[in-house]
Amino acid sequence: MASPHLAAALQAARAATEIIRKAYRGNFRVEYKADASPVTEVDVAAERAIKAVLREHFPDYGFYGEETGREMADAESLWLVDPIDGTKAFVRGYPIFSVQIALMRRSRIEFGLSCAPCWNEGLGELVWAERGAGAWRGLLETPLADFERLQVSAIDQLGQATLSTGNLATLARAPQWAELGRLIPQLHRIRGYGDFVHYHYLAGGKLDAVVESDVNILDIAALSVIVEEAGGRFTDLNGRPLSLETRTVLASNGRLHEAFASLAL
Repeated sequence: MASPHLAAALQAARAATEIIRKAYRGNFRVEYKADASPVTEVDVAAERAIKAVLREHFPDYGFYGEETGREMADAESLWLVDPIDGTKAFVRGYPIFSVQIALMRRSRIEFGLSCAPCWNEGLGELVWAERGAGAWRGLLETPLADFERLQVSAIDQLGQATLSTGNLATLARAPQWAELGRLIPQLHRIRGYGDFVHYHYLAGGKLDAVVESDVNILDIAALSVIVEEAGGRFTDLNGRPLSLETRTVLASNGRLHEAFASLAL
């Protein structure tokens, strides 16, 4: 049986998915924020739908959304929501974008749901995790009872490891860029899956570490508990736990985390 938080987040994600799928590869208004990142009327509508569902179920919880900002942000429990993480992909019509819903309680991420509505040839993918309950993956319309439990890889040597990177602008301007260059030849392979994809793959044992800079907590909060509940480790590049101010990521299967510690900013 789904917990109350999972049940509410599933309903919210499905409400957002209906809006997103109707608009995908269609005509919609696109505007640009001060940082030149795009926002569409679909982002806003999806976030409003998510907020309405979560508010109905948990009226006393705070809400922090990518598009509508913070409400009751000092509440003990705070929903963290990005209605379309990967708006650039959504605008350009390829399916590497997702709905991200997480719950933070007393500064710790306790629950996360990552829903990719148009992934898998339009079948979608849903991954969720709750502290102490594991991380689980299934197709969007699959009953929860049929979801598979995720487990990170057992790789413990750089020479056997696959690293995926994303959003590396800050790291590329730092002295640690040369350190990343030193590490890369030691790896089995390097990829750049980006967004939700490399975290889903990490949690499922398909790759072994992820490095990113220039992220927002709303992009990664849900994915962090998913990776951790699959047996991995998720920190910023300095090895610190996540907070609302987190801007970098070092995620791994746990066994390889210290091998990338030299990338600390």
